[in-house]
Amino acid sequence: MRKKEKAQLIDRLQQVFSTCITSILTDYRGLSTHEMNSLRRRLDELNIEYRVVKNTLARFAAERAGKNELVGLFEGPVAIASGYGDVTEPAKVLADYINTSKSSLSIKGGVLSDRVLTSGEVMILATLPPREVLLARVVGGIQSPLSALVSHLATPIRGILTVLQARVQQMEEG
Repeated sequence: MRKKEKAQLIDRLQQVFSTCITSILTDYRGLSTHEMNSLRRRLDELNIEYRVVKNTLARFAAERAGKNELVGLFEGPVAIASGYGDVTEPAKVLADYINTSKSSLSIKGGVLSDRVLTSGEVMILATLPPREVLLARVVGGIQSPLSALVSHLATPIRGILTVLQARVQQMEEG
C-alpha cells in the first residue's frame, strides 16, 4: 500500500471514529468468506459499515479522533462495525449473528459516542430495546404519576360538585 493510500485510509477511519454513533470491534478469525459476506449483507441492510482494518492504521486514526482508549483493542485480526443510526443496532446484529450462526466471530469491545465499551457491555447493549421503546417507557413513567396526581386533585372537586348538584336539585324540588 502506498503512503498516499495509507494516509487516505487513516483519514477515512478517523472520520468514521469521529462521526459514527457506535463502533464495535470484532475478531473475525475463523470466519469463511461466505460467512463474512453473509454478515456484511445483514449489516448493510441497516446502513452499518463493516470493514477489516489494518491495526497500525486504525491506531493512528483512533488517536487522531481522540479515541485513545481504543488503541489497545487493535490486536490481532480486527473488523469494525460502525453504526450511524440506532445505538443498539450494530450490537444487536452482531450478537444475533454470533448466536444464530454459532460462528467463531467474537466481540472485542467498542465505542459508544465517547465511551469505550468492553465486550460484555456491548452484549448488554445488544439486549436493550430500541430507542423508540425506551422513549415510550420514559414518557409512560412520567405520565403515570401525573395522571395519578390529577386524579387525586380532582377527587375533592368532584365531591363538591356532587354536593352542589344535590343542593340544586333539592332547591328545585322544594
